[in-house]
Amino acid sequence: MTDSSDVVEHRPLIIAGTGSAGLTAAIYAARSNNDPLVFEGDEPGGQLTLTSEVENFPGFPEGIGGAEFINDAKEQAKRFGADVRNGVVERVERVERSSTADRNAPRSGNDSSRPFRVELTNGDVYTADAVIAASGASARTLGIPGEDELMGYGLSTCATCDGAFFRGEDMLVVGGGDAAMEEASFLTKFADTVYIVHRREEFRAEDYWIDRVMEHVEEGNIEIMRNTEVTELHGSREDGVESVTLVRHPEGHPTEKLDDPETEEREFPVGAVFYAIGHTPNTEYLADTGVELDEEGYIRTKGGHGAGQTETAVPGLFGAGDVVDYHYQQAVTAAGMGCKAAIDADDYLEEQARAEATAGETAAADD
Repeated sequence: MTDSSDVVEHRPLIIAGTGSAGLTAAIYAARSNNDPLVFEGDEPGGQLTLTSEVENFPGFPEGIGGAEFINDAKEQAKRFGADVRNGVVERVERVERSSTADRNAPRSGNDSSRPFRVELTNGDVYTADAVIAASGASARTLGIPGEDELMGYGLSTCATCDGAFFRGEDMLVVGGGDAAMEEASFLTKFADTVYIVHRREEFRAEDYWIDRVMEHVEEGNIEIMRNTEVTELHGSREDGVESVTLVRHPEGHPTEKLDDPETEEREFPVGAVFYAIGHTPNTEYLADTGVELDEEGYIRTKGGHGAGQTETAVPGLFGAGDVVDYHYQQAVTAAGMGCKAAIDADDYLEEQARAEATAGETAAADD
């Protein structure tokens, strides 16, 4: 159990993450007088900060920059009383009280028996009655030259977010799973030609999506580059992506065979590149809570209809945004889930307060 002298502060609610889900949760939680403490994490603002323009969020007819959107949401949360701080959550633990007497005992502001212990990477420890995990999912990247400079400037990890910006351009999708097939199919609405680059001969996608793509291939909308990988992106922030370097080997995985005389290299002109090689949910810090995760590491929540849709298997722990949603992964759906999580957390905190008040009255009567 945490030594109360080590606890920096106690809050009714701590929120991990300042993307669309976390900041929406912060706005609603602050308006419900739950005094939320919000930690930005190691990617403040999440994936929206990598998007140069957000044009599909209601209320912005002319669009809005991703970083500007996050900064405005942060200021809105602060205006209602949310406390947003720099900090990366290293570990969350659930702390149980040791006895019935202890559970019935009055709580002090720094009481170590509060349900959640939240430790940051700098060693600071906080406690909370409830926690909202809104830590998002990080898009996987290739780690190739040009990637950092061009992310958000012709390089994207979300076709539905950014595809319309490149109308009439040739576009390239990297990947071979369901997401790559789906995004390539979607991009045919805007692209001159969509090129799918896959490092192997066979796709991992389901037959349904492969069939969809093959229909587009027959119609001339999509071309497939098998046994091929991207090794470099060329362009600038001013002009966007202009071309990519491709390598191909007839047996696949060409970057592992660069010295093989059968490996071919060429520069290929395109106007936009979309990575569809998956996301990694940011859930490592929840390992000690006992929260249930799916096979990909996303948080399992109650879902369904009615109240409590964002509840996890751990009482007082709620999930919102891309750390839960592996399918939609849109700013607006994340915001909606952040709203739900704040309302669910408020219901939980009120229920806990009523239970404590009843327990206190019972203990007083017994005395």
